[in-house]
Amino acid sequence: MTAQTPVSTADDPYRVTRADIQDPPVGLVRSLRYLGPGMLMSAAVVGSGELIATTALGAEVGFALLWLVVFSTLVKVVVQMELARWTILTGTPALSGYNTVPPRIGRIGWINVLWMIMACAKILQLGGIVGGVAAACSLLWPIVGEPLSFTSTAVWTVLLVAVTIACMYTNRYSRIERVGFVMVVTFTVSIVVIALGLPLTPFAYDAGDVASGLSLAIPVGAVGAAVAMFGLTGVGADEMTTYTYWCLEKGYARWAGPADGTPEWRDRARGWIKVMQKDAMMSWIVYTCSTMSFYVMGAAILHPQGLVPEGNDMIVTLSRVYTDVLGEWASVLFLIGAIAVLGSTMWASTASNPRLYTNMLSLLGVLDWQDPRARQRSIRVLTVLLPTVWGLSFLFLQSPVLMVQIGGIMGGCFLVAVVAAVWYLRRRDIEPELRGGPWLATALTVSSVAICALGVYTIAQTLGFGVG
Repeated sequence: MTAQTPVSTADDPYRVTRADIQDPPVGLVRSLRYLGPGMLMSAAVVGSGELIATTALGAEVGFALLWLVVFSTLVKVVVQMELARWTILTGTPALSGYNTVPPRIGRIGWINVLWMIMACAKILQLGGIVGGVAAACSLLWPIVGEPLSFTSTAVWTVLLVAVTIACMYTNRYSRIERVGFVMVVTFTVSIVVIALGLPLTPFAYDAGDVASGLSLAIPVGAVGAAVAMFGLTGVGADEMTTYTYWCLEKGYARWAGPADGTPEWRDRARGWIKVMQKDAMMSWIVYTCSTMSFYVMGAAILHPQGLVPEGNDMIVTLSRVYTDVLGEWASVLFLIGAIAVLGSTMWASTASNPRLYTNMLSLLGVLDWQDPRARQRSIRVLTVLLPTVWGLSFLFLQSPVLMVQIGGIMGGCFLVAVVAAVWYLRRRDIEPELRGGPWLATALTVSSVAICALGVYTIAQTLGFGVG
């Protein structure tokens, strides 16, 4: 995995030249050393959606929406891989591609206008994540005052933002990412084990509960939470977009080489696309297992007790998932795990968002994206600015669950725009023989229809049209 900021034209992961051409590995074992972007993305995915939105939804409606958890993670990975296919073949990141989809509003395409609106909502979501980590730290080690008091949580918020900025700004991100990823995997494994072991506890569930959760129904009053979860769980619109940048920085496009139309280039491109698909599917397994486990635990433990995570008491309520099964000693385990899961999302977002914002600034004419030094300067400035804004938004609102859900709803709506971009770019820029065949086209069609249907439903509900 790599997330180092390029420092020169000679070491620029966003510049595709023949000098970097490399034959792709054959088979899963040989491909393992070339995987990474999906695992880095998992560090962001296994966070707010799983720990907060999914568990809260399970606590609110029980097993009724278990089907949506499975559906949410499954349909979006196809769109993610198709967008990454386009990036590997063109050597271009997502926002630059979105900007070419007509119509345009001045210098900016309509999809990027929506992205900027979503980015504003994501400030609240990431502020909620910062607040979640701060609350967990305050419970584990209150610095000033009582646990979860405004003073203690505020001090932790400031410390977390400062440490995150220092780690990212001083180019130590790769070490933070590796440690964070190990913590996420460890916590995910523990969550899966506990979820599978619940039938042996007083909070047992059975096949009937699971069957009721696969009935493809949405309970009255749960539409907003369901839409937020669909936008947050699995690969969201922002993770799909970010994934293209990590694929470029890993080297998939550079190793395939410039698109010169030769048979050799086509063979290399197909090979690196297959590596990318293995990478995406491995991360899909990780976040699907964790998502289902979080939901089942919320439905089996919190829902029967009428406990729904809200406000700054979110972490306390969520800790009941552990303490009610393992005992009070498990609260420490949960808090450490919560810090790992939410912290990895915060750190991964601190690495990815400055890249996206910098790309957008280049499209607005503020800087030259192809200039590595200008790009690096912008990324460093935004690495300081964005976490600071996230922390301030939490201190102002003090409601992590609501903040995360707002970002999730906007992410769910933006998914429709991403689908439109994928189909446009696929038709315009990808040769028919490199599009993956009829099975992929069918899967992409099913995924696109599902995402668009939910997006239209969400807009109708938001506007108060009362769609049933």
